[in-house]
Amino acid sequence: MPATDLTFCNNLFNRERFETREVRVGSVIIGGQQPIRVQSMTTTDTMDTIGSVEQSIRMIDAGCELVRLTAPSKKEAENLGVIKQELVRRGYNTPLVADIHFTPNAAEIAAKLVEKVRVNPGNYADKKKFEELTYDDESYAAELRRIEEKFTPLVLLCKAEGTAMRIGTNHGSLSDRILSRFGDTPEGMVASAMEFIHICRKNDYHDLVISMKASNTIVMVQAYRLLVATMRERGMNYPLHLGVTEAGDGEDGRIKSAVGIGALLEDGIGDTIRVSLTEDPEFEIPVAQKLAAKFSNVERNVYENNSSTNKIDYFHYSRRTTQTVQIVGGKQHPVVVADLSDKERISPSNLFGFGYHYSVQLDKWNLNDLAADVLYLGKNSLDFEVPGTLRLLQDFDIWSVYRSKQIIPLCTIEEAASLPDDQVVFIAIDLDQNYDLKTLRRSDAVLVIQTQQQQKTQLIRKFQYELAENNIDLPVILRFNYNLQDVETVQLYAGSDAGIHFIDGFGDGIWITAPVPNATINSLAFGILQATRTRISRTEYISCPSCGRTLFDLQETTAKIRAKTAHLKGIKIGIMGCIVNGPGEMADADYGYVGTGPGKIHLYKEKEIVRKNVSEDEAVDALIELIKEYGDWVEPQAGN
Repeated sequence: MPATDLTFCNNLFNRERFETREVRVGSVIIGGQQPIRVQSMTTTDTMDTIGSVEQSIRMIDAGCELVRLTAPSKKEAENLGVIKQELVRRGYNTPLVADIHFTPNAAEIAAKLVEKVRVNPGNYADKKKFEELTYDDESYAAELRRIEEKFTPLVLLCKAEGTAMRIGTNHGSLSDRILSRFGDTPEGMVASAMEFIHICRKNDYHDLVISMKASNTIVMVQAYRLLVATMRERGMNYPLHLGVTEAGDGEDGRIKSAVGIGALLEDGIGDTIRVSLTEDPEFEIPVAQKLAAKFSNVERNVYENNSSTNKIDYFHYSRRTTQTVQIVGGKQHPVVVADLSDKERISPSNLFGFGYHYSVQLDKWNLNDLAADVLYLGKNSLDFEVPGTLRLLQDFDIWSVYRSKQIIPLCTIEEAASLPDDQVVFIAIDLDQNYDLKTLRRSDAVLVIQTQQQQKTQLIRKFQYELAENNIDLPVILRFNYNLQDVETVQLYAGSDAGIHFIDGFGDGIWITAPVPNATINSLAFGILQATRTRISRTEYISCPSCGRTLFDLQETTAKIRAKTAHLKGIKIGIMGCIVNGPGEMADADYGYVGTGPGKIHLYKEKEIVRKNVSEDEAVDALIELIKEYGDWVEPQAGN
């Protein structure tokens, strides 16, 4: 059955949670009608018992409901029991999760000591060598038998011990076997998980949680959707753990996590989440809690279930085809709107937060990579010249008095109907009010839509279907207004509300307003487009959140690399603490910096090692030289 015939959510136009079976992990129940559980992972060496215990306590005190620790070998797995005992002695009974990759015997030890084990199908029974393999049906079936033989002992042990399991597929660590058969695709991720799920079901073991993590939010969202659709088709409903791998640090990590995790929660998918930040794990918890809280209100807005014959493929990216209206729509990247309508008078300095700097001495504008494309004046006018690349937008009642050719009016559908056909207009549509698309008969128009409803996704999606039914191919700008003063909350809410639509190919621009600094709003808008890979405007860092396997100070190193490379627009750099999160987890990074031993770094060009065992003291400079060698380096401009 083709993916487009599968259903990944109960209702596209009303948020309903995908009701999964309940899985008990010690004192915590995941799935069903339970709240969204929040978890994280320690960054300490698991052999450091006291360090691991004390960090776990900081995480738990912050609200972490499951604590994951790495167990790369038998000795770390055995020490999980010691850590568990010390936590219990101090009055902490939060469930522990053992993170397993290449060592089945460590998993079997851990299964007797902690409440849950996490295995990665890509490397539990396979070794990744980036080899192109060829199978016929018979030889592939033989491989599946080999995997079953290797995995079944853990399944039976977990069943006997009452230990839960997460089958955690990662986009970047699919086995050579899966890659050779399915490619580097969401379909391959689901197939990899299903092989292991099948073995569990064959042994009547169902204490499973499944994840489909990726650093690419589009791949991640599509993989989870396909997983849910496949499970629904096969009568399965295992709980889902959501996360974006290597989301990064600071603003970027928060936006990217909100885009990926939020897009799934918007459709009722997800039972437990982890926001992976390159920061101490206790700092991940409040971020995850804020994101989960957005979906805790189960208020239901009943929208008619749209039955348009213009079906949308939610499993493969395809941007909605639109007309080109000046700089908006068509094949052009989505635009960013700057809003200065709240100013009593607009001066050149007001544009600084939106990427424009005016030099009085030179009488010249300088634009940075995050320069907004459209400036909304509201009822204001300008008494100074702006760069010709910046489009000006003004309320219709003010514009209609002067009818400046340099300014575009923001109208209602009725106001636009009174203007000549050759007049470019932006048409504001409030989705919470009545509107009639059948009266919309303009070609030179951009639609600006907004809603104050909690279920923004469903109402915007309904509007998208209405456009298709009425054969309207005008570009659309998504406008979001927040009365929130906490910057992090604005980032998480906007990332979730807007990200899903750009992932689904709907949206030719983004317009965000909130009572926070303009530079923050502008960076957020560009960050959402970057996270959805619809407009690349800065360097992208695929940075793992650190764990007990990390072989260098990840936060410090990431800061050093960012300081020297942040001006390299469009370059993706993977910064991985160890070989487990190395070339595979970096997936589509252009360059990689991977710890391979104490003080030793391997440097990668894409998935190929090009420098081995570089001293950590020299590795950042060596990375810069590598980027120069391959012709991707540009010198930073003054002021950047």
